[in-house]
Amino acid sequence: MQSCLIPEQKGEMVYRCLGCGNMHGIEKLLYTCPNCGQVLLIDDNHFDRLKETPGEVWRRIFDYRRMLKIPALKGIYLYHEFIGPVIPLESVVWLGEGHTPMVEANGFMQEKAGARFYFKNDGQNPSASFKDRGMASALSYINFLIQTGHVSDVLAICASTGDTSAAAALYASYLKPHIKSAVLLPYKKVTPQQLSQPLGSGADVFEIPGVFDDCMKVVENLAENYNVALLNSKNAWRILGQESYSYEIAQDFEYDMDNKVVIVPIGNAGNITAVMSGFLKFYEAGLIRTLPKIIGVQSEHANPVYLYYQKPEADRKFVPVTVKPSVAQAAMIGNPVSMPRVIHLTDIYNRKAGGQKVFVVEVTEQAIMDWELLANHNGHIACTHGGESLAGLVTAREQGMIEKNDVVVLDSTAHALKFAGFQEMYFENKFPAEFEVSPKSELVNTPALVRPADLEKLPAPGKPIEGEDFERFVKRTAEEIAEKLDLKVINA
Repeated sequence: MQSCLIPEQKGEMVYRCLGCGNMHGIEKLLYTCPNCGQVLLIDDNHFDRLKETPGEVWRRIFDYRRMLKIPALKGIYLYHEFIGPVIPLESVVWLGEGHTPMVEANGFMQEKAGARFYFKNDGQNPSASFKDRGMASALSYINFLIQTGHVSDVLAICASTGDTSAAAALYASYLKPHIKSAVLLPYKKVTPQQLSQPLGSGADVFEIPGVFDDCMKVVENLAENYNVALLNSKNAWRILGQESYSYEIAQDFEYDMDNKVVIVPIGNAGNITAVMSGFLKFYEAGLIRTLPKIIGVQSEHANPVYLYYQKPEADRKFVPVTVKPSVAQAAMIGNPVSMPRVIHLTDIYNRKAGGQKVFVVEVTEQAIMDWELLANHNGHIACTHGGESLAGLVTAREQGMIEKNDVVVLDSTAHALKFAGFQEMYFENKFPAEFEVSPKSELVNTPALVRPADLEKLPAPGKPIEGEDFERFVKRTAEEIAEKLDLKVINA
């Protein structure tokens, strides 16, 4: 196996248009087809060479490769031959992304949801979201172009609801001074935690009126008319990096995908595109023998993909929607850029699987918040999008998409702390009416001030108390806490 463990620079990768089918070289960055304007996918014209290696051998290669100490192979490029074989290892940017944990839910949560399930916690990526997978790919390729003299003085730019900007700014800042970054955010539609991330990474941050879709149009105009590198999921290199999510799930289940279900929230539709593409590649190369079910989830407040698949196949025509406020803020997108990719890959996926394996469900804002909080009450660190995935599991099970013996992997796309403001609004019953969220008393949790009324002296910062006064403070405070918790006195 030794000769296979360190991958060589191979392959012939091209941009392939989903509209006219034309192929274009990757020597320069493209985001849409120069001929027809449609979105692109990246194909390896030499992919068939991967099929010459038996699936069992590939499994051993990846399992052994996990033990290597080479930084470039510690993250998503563990699967180098399937993600970016044209990129040499010396161009790979690894900041700790990939190989996020899959944490099985406790018995109470599994009984409550009606299925055995895991959260794959992508909030443990460096910028605290799954977006780092795509940025590691996109910025590694840009780094390769810089090193080979194809580009210089790159300005990387993106529109974002928060997570994309954090990831883009982080990875671009690592490659300074060769790359600078700028991000466009919808004004007052990004959490304070998310806003702080690109600022902290030194990016130029611009807030503009409207929602993400409006920001995206401005960024597209910049990409079409100025010399910038677009880092949204319109960038096909982003999709390649996010395919690693599928590869890791397969490897963690020892490549047995029978009775497996993967549930992901749909925002700009790049992630569900990548998940389908990743499993298809492993299936074609023989690493897995079964294609798992894939279920995309959308909120009622941003549901264009769900509405598309609700129509009879003969009548389907994609129509963007006007979004309403959503706690699943990163998925609050009414006109997803990757919709053509979703349609294209869903057809291939279902055909290869021999029947429908890709589904889309819709959930309420109330269900997203309730399930997120219940998950976090039971040992998880799920973000609102993780709550959306869990709400989607329950809806899919009720609709018969999930069977009794299925094992489900839920995508918690970001760290819960990024969206702590929504938890605060829930606990304090301060959600604006348009969110359509009302707190349930059993899920509300607020701090209690313990200050015994019979104490004359209390400690304060810089003003400690001592002696009997301090002993009385400790004793009376402990007594009140014990009373509130209904604690029993230890027998003398």
